[in-house]
Amino acid sequence: MSEIINLNRARKARARATAGAAAASNRGLHGLTKAEKQAAKAERDRAARLVDGHRLERRDPDATDQPESGRSE
Repeated sequence: MSEIINLNRARKARARATAGAAAASNRGLHGLTKAEKQAAKAERDRAARLVDGHRLERRDPDATDQPESGRSE
C-alpha cells in the first residue's frame, strides 16, 4: 500500500519551503549581518562627532550688534 499523507500538512510544508527560499534570497539582497550594522552605526556616530567637533559656534541670528537701550518700542 502507499503511504497516506495529510494534504494540509503537505500544502503548508510546500508554502513554508517557498517562503523560506524567498526569505533567503531577500537576505542576500538586502540584509546585513549584525556586525555590519554595528560597524555602520559606529562609522555614522564617528562622523557625527567629527562634524560636531569642527562646527563653529554662532551667535543667535536674532541678536543685534548694538547693545540694548532702556527704551521700549
